[in-house]
Amino acid sequence: MAEGLMKQHVGTSIFVQSAGVKNDKDIDGFSITVCQELDIELAKHKVRSFEDLEAWGDDLDSYSLIIALSPTAAKTAREQTEDASVEVEFWDIADPTAIGRNREEKLDAYRAVRDDIATRIKDRFVLK
Repeated sequence: MAEGLMKQHVGTSIFVQSAGVKNDKDIDGFSITVCQELDIELAKHKVRSFEDLEAWGDDLDSYSLIIALSPTAAKTAREQTEDASVEVEFWDIADPTAIGRNREEKLDAYRAVRDDIATRIKDRFVLK
């Protein structure tokens, strides 16, 4: 969600790439649905890990900013960039996967997370 929201906000003015600690899951269907509501297409998005980026020649220390959305991602990013001039920010974002007992409650949880991320992006990356 974060990559799609960021790309929608900044377009091509900033290079944006998402990655996580693991890539063992497909993109979440609820994420796809709530982003489609904002005309953000995630269905073709590929889940990538930090290791995937490095295997493709995209070292973490080549970035100027990493925004981590989980404590584990923040820790990993800091460890892997400790000798580089990379800023690592941690945004404490709720994990919507365990919220809700039915489809509508789950969608509401994902919408809340989507909107939280979108607000943080707009606050952090003010476009001129």
